[in-house]
Amino acid sequence: MSSRRVTAALAALLVLGMLTGCASVPSASSVQVLGKVTEAEGGLLPSGPADGVNPLDLVRGFVYASGSSENRHAVARGFLTTNAAGWDDGASLTVLSEQFDTVYASAPAGSDTAIVRVRGTRIGRLIPSGAFEPDVLPVQIDLQVGQENGQWRISGLPSGAMVRLSDFQVSYDAANAYFVDPVRRAPAADLRYLPSSPVRSKPSRMVEMLLAGPSAALAGAAVSLVPPTARLRSNVTDTTDGGVIVDLTGLGDLEEAGRRLLAAQVVLSLAEVNVTRVRLLADGAPLLTDRPDRPDLVTTDVASLTGEAEPRVDVPGAIVLDGRLRSLAPSGSELGSPVPGPAGSGGVDIVSAALSADGQRLAVVSRQGQLQVGRLGAALDATAIRAPSMTRPTWAPGGAEVWTVLNGTAGARLLVDPEGRTRPAPLDLGELTALGAIADLRLSRDGVRVAAVVAGQVAVGAVVRSPTGDVTVRNVRVLRAAEVNNLVAVDWKAAETVAVAARSSARPVSLISVDGLDVQQMPGSNLTPPLSSIAAGPSRPLLVTDQGGVWSFTGGELDTWRQVIGGSPSAVPVYPG
Repeated sequence: MSSRRVTAALAALLVLGMLTGCASVPSASSVQVLGKVTEAEGGLLPSGPADGVNPLDLVRGFVYASGSSENRHAVARGFLTTNAAGWDDGASLTVLSEQFDTVYASAPAGSDTAIVRVRGTRIGRLIPSGAFEPDVLPVQIDLQVGQENGQWRISGLPSGAMVRLSDFQVSYDAANAYFVDPVRRAPAADLRYLPSSPVRSKPSRMVEMLLAGPSAALAGAAVSLVPPTARLRSNVTDTTDGGVIVDLTGLGDLEEAGRRLLAAQVVLSLAEVNVTRVRLLADGAPLLTDRPDRPDLVTTDVASLTGEAEPRVDVPGAIVLDGRLRSLAPSGSELGSPVPGPAGSGGVDIVSAALSADGQRLAVVSRQGQLQVGRLGAALDATAIRAPSMTRPTWAPGGAEVWTVLNGTAGARLLVDPEGRTRPAPLDLGELTALGAIADLRLSRDGVRVAAVVAGQVAVGAVVRSPTGDVTVRNVRVLRAAEVNNLVAVDWKAAETVAVAARSSARPVSLISVDGLDVQQMPGSNLTPPLSSIAAGPSRPLLVTDQGGVWSFTGGELDTWRQVIGGSPSAVPVYPG
């Protein structure tokens, strides 16, 4: 889900109706509310302010026009006076919720000037690096308007642009920039946004994002193999066979392993903007010195660096049912037979479970309040981790580490060596527990993020590992709490998307981007809230447990939830990874 657009746009008739008004200035400072416009109503932006437009409609039209960033917001600049032409539109981009209003902060003085205030809710800001910083907050933004050639125009405004969420999602595309987990030495995704148009500029923009480094959300959890001294030796250019040429300089003395990780960063990131072949050079020569006659790289050339975190497609999901673990059919919509070993035979009374990404290791929480781990099909070893209450376990990539939360307040981390021996290790969840009790917690499949249900809200954070082995969750952010709350469970649908289940019947299942920008409400047909658990994964159907059992949703506008197991409100679905 590298691009998740909520397709809502501006209607031509609505624009004309709002911008055409009478030539006189209204004497009252009435609130004028914007309603959400649907895709069916069209996607036209105003070409400029209509003659005789009043200050309130002028500013409203300016916000609409700011939905197009092309040519430095050329359409929006048509609403400015000549003296305001120096507007710094690139400083930042404030994303507003769908409804806002325009009122007079200062009524027109005579017929020359006025202050128009935009009032609404800020969802967050897009910073110059292309990363979205969530920050839900009521805002008031004042713009000065004045007369120029007998028409009202904006004569003073703060730096940066502002745009409605729906217009932003039409005009910008989501894409992952890739950086590196410094411990696993593997690529890690960092969600960014690029203007949809012009398409030809996307590869250059993506390379600029890589040169700028990881976002604040991944500070301490991911690094870049592109050193701060690096820059483009020449502009990113197209090749004759549909690829691009990226020629870097200032890389310093990178060893071959570092060069391969740098290559993975560039190739995987450019694949997000539909570049299938990259000629990656360092000072004009092939970056990878072991293939001087093959400078062009495709994603398969770096696939070996990413495979560890991705669950194998042949590893089925499972369901904890009546204290036992049973497999799921490959489709994810039918219950299979009990898994081999004591987990499936009833030798352990299981409350919840987790499979490693390769399906080889199993961690379970027993009804006696103990974490047990082992090979799937073999005996499960009791560990030193015990508590009256534990969240369902979650594995780090590689199957050498498993986490849980004790009594909602204390993180527990267990290291597992290749022979299956275990030992507890430090885990600091202080930034999460400061928000409240943790009801569910899941490591992302690349291991650099964590998602948790805390005090009924979903929060995400970065997994920061110290050289001494300590692990801390930092940069914690609560996502869209006003809209998505009363939650009970969370899982990772993709590197940039979490799936959440709620007690509420109004919004039982939602998908949320990891930065909180995008929220998609899933259909609730056939479900009987409150829900109690959720399982999600790349290219797998969503699984949830409600009061009637376990249900599967494969997607599509006409699809509905289909029952996998009936009469089992305590069942817990599980996906590997």
